[in-house]
Amino acid sequence: MADAKREIERKYESDDSGLPDLTGVGGVAAVLDKGVVDLDATYYDTVDERLAAASLTLRRRTGGSDAGWHLKLPVAPGVRDEIRAPLSDTVPEELAALVRSRVRDAELIPLVRLRSARDVRHLLDADGLLLAEASVDSVTAQRLTGKGGAAQWTEIEVELADDGDPAFLDLVEKRLRRAGVHPSTSPSKLARALEQTSGRKHHRKSRAGQRSKAARSPVTAGDHVLAYLRAQRDVLVELDPAVRRDVPDSVHRMRVATRRARSTLRSFRSVLDRSITDTIGVELKWLAGELGVDRDQEVLADRLTTALDALPPELVTGPVRARLASWAEARHGSAHGHLTGVLDSRRHLTLLDSLDTLLATPPLRPAAGKPPQKVLDKAVRKDLATLSDLIGQALDAPPGEARDIAVHEARKKAKRTRYAAEAATEALGTPARALTRDMKSLTTLLGEHQDSVMARRTLRELAAAAHGAGESGFTYGLLYGREEARAAAAEAELPGLWGEITYGVSG
Repeated sequence: MADAKREIERKYESDDSGLPDLTGVGGVAAVLDKGVVDLDATYYDTVDERLAAASLTLRRRTGGSDAGWHLKLPVAPGVRDEIRAPLSDTVPEELAALVRSRVRDAELIPLVRLRSARDVRHLLDADGLLLAEASVDSVTAQRLTGKGGAAQWTEIEVELADDGDPAFLDLVEKRLRRAGVHPSTSPSKLARALEQTSGRKHHRKSRAGQRSKAARSPVTAGDHVLAYLRAQRDVLVELDPAVRRDVPDSVHRMRVATRRARSTLRSFRSVLDRSITDTIGVELKWLAGELGVDRDQEVLADRLTTALDALPPELVTGPVRARLASWAEARHGSAHGHLTGVLDSRRHLTLLDSLDTLLATPPLRPAAGKPPQKVLDKAVRKDLATLSDLIGQALDAPPGEARDIAVHEARKKAKRTRYAAEAATEALGTPARALTRDMKSLTTLLGEHQDSVMARRTLRELAAAAHGAGESGFTYGLLYGREEARAAAAEAELPGLWGEITYGVSG
């Protein structure tokens, strides 16, 4: 079973003069010599180095106290999550799954071998507690593909102890700089090995040039739409490991990216040919629905738990809390297991491939080459007009199921209008930015109404189960009544909020 560790470290160039004395730096009371450790790591990637391009590293390492398979996922500069699995001859499935959104059907092969003689020092405080591990690494790199190649260098690495204060590393760096030691120009040993064993520097510049070209400032309407769509594709790929690891909020963020992508295809049909994009839109809708199985349950569980916590103890009759917790845990475990299966499915991987193809060779319509202001403004106004009709239908519908459905439809359109305004913000400026904020407020209000509808449905199910077990239904009824009141309050607030929304783009 793989486990995870947050790794916070910094790397420095070394001229073979060794590690300067760090005693007294940031509370360092002693520097303990832990001797030299021999490490032997083989790094795996695809032939076209997809993991390296995303700053991911996957290695099999022997030697040291943490021999095994390590997958490092970037979090921030100098910060990575290291996922570990025991030694085996092949890439462990749990780690292969975490890079599947990048790798797809490509084979993971040995790419580079790094052998390091690591001279380790422990930096201890006055109580003998570990502050950080500093080491001088003498590295030999060997390229395992193509014509091969080798390189050697020495570097200094300082890794913060678990739960340590990152500010300590700033103090260490000041001391190192005063001693003439400077930060490494490579973010990792693998990046440096790739540079020095295969002409990687030229290759990286070329790739950087490609990224620069793809990420240039948008000019045409098509540029703006594709830039927004590309950002959502990137989020889908980057969040895949977090969703599999059940990182909080990751499912919600992936679902939002999925909806944004689908809304972009629907709102800007004057820019992208719908005969090509509609099929992708159907698949994005499917993915959003699958992600919603887990997310909707999570939202409901939090809402009902919070509502229950707000009740005075004397109004909680029977094992309501235990039943709610059992329901939430069972539903989440089942939903998350299903979701990981979705991410591994051929259908999902094909969707990612389709998005890549769409962005590489976009099916542009004539409006895509025009200046963005009028094209994007027209699309936003069209969405807003449809939303206005739906809001009117919701306000005119009689209370009950008909109004609930109408409010939900308006909420979905409000989200689409928000995402259209987001995509157009760089081109349309302040009016689109203001509309985005307005749509966020509107969707929050309409979302409160929809959450109440779903909460009441769940409360009826829980109450029926409790009744069947001979338990009191009083508390469920009380919570149900409060949810009805919350929905009524949202309905009462809607006309005023909608009346304040304006969109002032001149076109």
